[in-house]
Amino acid sequence: MKKWTKNFMGISAIAVLTFVVLSLSCGKMQVKGSAETTFAGTADTAYAETPRGNQSNSDSLKVLEALQTSFRSISQTVLPSVVVVNVTETKTVKDPFYGMQNPFEFFFGRPDSNKDKDGGTREYEHKGLGSGVIVRKTGNKYYVLTNNHVAGSATKISIKLFDDREFEGTLVGADERIDIALVSFESKDNSIVVADLGDSDLVQTGDICLAIGAPLGYSQSVTQGIVSATSRSEPGMSNISDFIQTDAAINQGNSGGPLVNIYGEIIGINTWIASQSGGSQGLGFAIPINNVKKAIDAFIKDGKVTYGWLGVSMYEISDSMKKDLGLEGKNGAFVAELYIKSPADKGGIKPGDYIVEVNGKSVKDVNQLMRDVGGLQAGTTAKIGVIRGGKRIPDITVKIEARAKDIDSQSGKFWPGFLVTVLDDDMKKQLNIEDKKLKGVVVTNVEERSPAAALRIQNGDVITGVNGVAVSNLAEFYLELSKVDKSINFDIYSNGGTITTGTYKF
Repeated sequence: MKKWTKNFMGISAIAVLTFVVLSLSCGKMQVKGSAETTFAGTADTAYAETPRGNQSNSDSLKVLEALQTSFRSISQTVLPSVVVVNVTETKTVKDPFYGMQNPFEFFFGRPDSNKDKDGGTREYEHKGLGSGVIVRKTGNKYYVLTNNHVAGSATKISIKLFDDREFEGTLVGADERIDIALVSFESKDNSIVVADLGDSDLVQTGDICLAIGAPLGYSQSVTQGIVSATSRSEPGMSNISDFIQTDAAINQGNSGGPLVNIYGEIIGINTWIASQSGGSQGLGFAIPINNVKKAIDAFIKDGKVTYGWLGVSMYEISDSMKKDLGLEGKNGAFVAELYIKSPADKGGIKPGDYIVEVNGKSVKDVNQLMRDVGGLQAGTTAKIGVIRGGKRIPDITVKIEARAKDIDSQSGKFWPGFLVTVLDDDMKKQLNIEDKKLKGVVVTNVEERSPAAALRIQNGDVITGVNGVAVSNLAEFYLELSKVDKSINFDIYSNGGTITTGTYKF
């Protein structure tokens, strides 16, 4: 855990700077003290000549008191809307001794005649807790926002309020892609506080923030820090990555609790930490609140979140690949593969296309494209701006469809069913290719049951031609791939010789 070791004067300096910011910009919150006190020293005043205990120290104390009052006010505003989410999950485990002979059964038989019917599995209840924040009220029903990994699989949910009252919770909806869940409870008490949701698009690096929740079960805990970064990605945490990073201490139990700005508004939902020890190391991450506002409505209306689906497989390409493709200095999302008969396929998007705009909005990277397309309604049309063969082509119109739950498992529908990379000198050395004049692209990651698999293309193969046309780099390969209509074959260099694959017909 990161420890603060600054001396008092260091803290005072930080407080003075922070107080100036608060005094000048926090229009929604009144704080005690005056910004004038931070400018008490002049060019004619030497700090070394100031005796201890005089007005200068008093002014510094006032600044600290004002800062303390601000944090206290934020905490008192938000804490009543923060809850502890106690959950019970039913888990099934395999009996490690299933199938082994019990010596007592030999002598006394089996008292449990149904032992084999469950296949050696056993169920047990697992209890856990996390945090949540009340985000909406409809009639007598209150809605609590938390993480999917907190409540998404719960069989029993209990909501514990700020004043220690407990209510039975009901799971309204959960979504693992953005790791959120919505839980409801009922009460006729109209004084229960509903949190204010902020605008996470306005969050910037350096902003002061507070994390609130129940770390390690210590409910109603508040920690303070700054926004360390925005738009952080972590593919292993969710399918849609766009996290606010903070150094405010976050530990187990904080999950689902709010990240709050200086106005007492919720700007994120604390979700995970990066840690080698399992405890806080100043690397906490929160889901931006703007990413889940539509999901709250969707949960209440339909019990689920429906995502718009384009039907492409994308990844971030290296600088060397950008150079080979004529994309140097350009932001966007590279289409490596697409699903056959997907919206992208029907609309005319091709593998190798570089998506730079959606409905006139610039695309920064793959994560942004996933968020923007995911937020589109099924049945609507989208204008997709594309660079193909190094040149911008007219926008492609695509009719967005709803994303199927099992789509990720349908690898057989991927076209072309493999990825390629640059064939440079380093790659030739790795593949033990001695022919210095050989040109083409290197095959990587062949998808099972895909067209590439049907043609018996393998990782490490060098593709030198598409439908009889020679290709020497990525740009030429994808340009020829974009022209494919009814059938395709590849010229492949492998094991010191070149062969032509069979023909795949569409």
